[in-house]
Amino acid sequence: MREWKFNHIDFSTYPWYSGDDLGVRWTETGFEVKVWAPTAHKVEFLVYKHSHGGKAIHRYWLHAEDHGCWGLTIEGHEFKGLYYTIRINDGDWLNETPGIEARALGTNGHRGLFFDPRETDPVGWSDDLTIPVENAVNCILYELHVRDFSMAENSGMEHKGQFLAFTEEGRLTPEGLTSGIDHLKDLGITHVHLLPVFDYWTVDESKPHEKYNWGYDPLNYNAPEGSYATDPDTTARISEFKQLVMALHQAGIGVVMDVVYNHTGTTRRSWFNQTVPGYYYRQTRSGGFSNASGCGNEFASERAMTRKYMIDSLLYWAEEFHLDGFRFDLMGVHDLETMFSIRLALDKLRPGILMYGEGWTADRSSMDESLRAVKRNISHLERIACFNDDFRDSLKGNNFDGTGMGFVSGLVFHEEAIKFGVVAACYHPQIVYSYVGGFGFAWARHPWQTVNYASCHDNFTLFDKLQMSRPKSDADELKRMHKLAAALVLTSQGIPFLHGGSEFCRTKGGDHNSYKSPDSVNQIDWSRKKEFEDVFHYFRDLIQLRKLAPALRMESAELIRNHLLFSQDYHMGIVSYRIDDFPGEQRWTKMQVIFNARPEEFQFDLLNDKGWKVIAEESSILIDGIRTIKEHAVVVPPISMMILVQ
Repeated sequence: MREWKFNHIDFSTYPWYSGDDLGVRWTETGFEVKVWAPTAHKVEFLVYKHSHGGKAIHRYWLHAEDHGCWGLTIEGHEFKGLYYTIRINDGDWLNETPGIEARALGTNGHRGLFFDPRETDPVGWSDDLTIPVENAVNCILYELHVRDFSMAENSGMEHKGQFLAFTEEGRLTPEGLTSGIDHLKDLGITHVHLLPVFDYWTVDESKPHEKYNWGYDPLNYNAPEGSYATDPDTTARISEFKQLVMALHQAGIGVVMDVVYNHTGTTRRSWFNQTVPGYYYRQTRSGGFSNASGCGNEFASERAMTRKYMIDSLLYWAEEFHLDGFRFDLMGVHDLETMFSIRLALDKLRPGILMYGEGWTADRSSMDESLRAVKRNISHLERIACFNDDFRDSLKGNNFDGTGMGFVSGLVFHEEAIKFGVVAACYHPQIVYSYVGGFGFAWARHPWQTVNYASCHDNFTLFDKLQMSRPKSDADELKRMHKLAAALVLTSQGIPFLHGGSEFCRTKGGDHNSYKSPDSVNQIDWSRKKEFEDVFHYFRDLIQLRKLAPALRMESAELIRNHLLFSQDYHMGIVSYRIDDFPGEQRWTKMQVIFNARPEEFQFDLLNDKGWKVIAEESSILIDGIRTIKEHAVVVPPISMMILVQ
């Protein structure tokens, strides 16, 4: 019986390999196989006719090479379309795996697939252009699960639950409104953030509709998930994901991939532990597996070959699939040096690739917090952003408590925390940080280090949260709160992030953790677009306003401090600020923004030397102006945002 304790091992003594040829690679003359397995006594390579079952039709022994590697050269391409596994003996035989580097797979990812990468390129792939980003504050992120997007009967899309749904144009809801990719173009977002699309454990790819999962249980990091493909047993998962990327790029929309390097879906049986036992995971003092992910293990990103694995994997996705960014699940598990190294490597490949993540963990880590990419340390990293959960909770209330209220739902004394979100968690002399909550200090040095949001796939949808925390509010009041939350996210400094479907008040029926709930809970109900059409129009107009107003997306904290001035008069349920003489703003010299979370209208006193033009009032946003104000005060409607300009 193998002892899964590792406190007797100094993993830093394991050899380092710097090459870029690990895994099973297509060459002009055949296939090259290379595995880093420094503890192996022998390594077996098996070839199969099918992705499951049957006996191996060929067996090879890899030969030992330098730096802990084992290699094999296979002449000819006759194995193309067949499957393979790798088996390690380190004194005992470990399980067969496709290897940790596998890029093509059979159904359910237990065997690798011999393939020619260039045959997976769709027509026109060589001309596909990524979406350049000079500064992340110009992005508007929109989070989607591949299956949720198209699965509902009323989605109008043919390839339900699949990558190819994103390539379908001209799709309509039963009410005649746009759906699918045309909806995304109409909404105006700049980037689609996809929940994990790498191969994961829990959904049977041969019966994809029998089970649901978000995908935060990694199996094979370097191949797309087969349940989203028309044929999971072939390279369709690769070519169809490329078609998704190309379709979004042609629509002017970037693609961000949610990556989950903080843990694997299983621990002892993972491909990593079946290759080099213990190496890729952190251990506790007793030698067991540390568990900062809350899922049974945590990736040891600080170890040389683990760090190399992460960097190589990200470079592969960015280069082979033309991805525009990465969102790091539980980024607080990873060490700062690794995140910095990833940033450098991606910049070398292609400048402007987005990086952001969750600046926390789900449990305690065996690595000291001062060394990890948690929120309080994010200021040490260059062009890597962190989710602003302080702003999220101040907007709608505690994320884990359905009944808890926030600013938009009527809880007072949260105004300083709202101001904290407005300035993207940067230092501003007019904020009293002891009232902010969380750390009580500005954890971001630059606005591009902050992702502002009200909801995401985790926990309650924004609309469900508002319904639960304000059960006596009528439909109109709930919509007002929903719109006010969107207004705060989309007009604040930093990077705005939207949960897919929130633009028409998405609901999951109050399910706060729907990671394995059925499609009936998770799928986007496209009929709500008609029911909440005014909410959709408001989101769309807010996005257009943000794109047209550089003052709402300043590129430095110094600009924010110099040009954004909060009102000095305190009123419960009111947050207001003025932007004066912003150098990048061509239309206006002054902008007055007022958020009224009160259930009644509020009279706001204006600095009135030249008169004001109202460009946002209740559900209306008009860049050219709704009306003019010559008086010294304006009445702001209840639970709404107003913007005036000079």
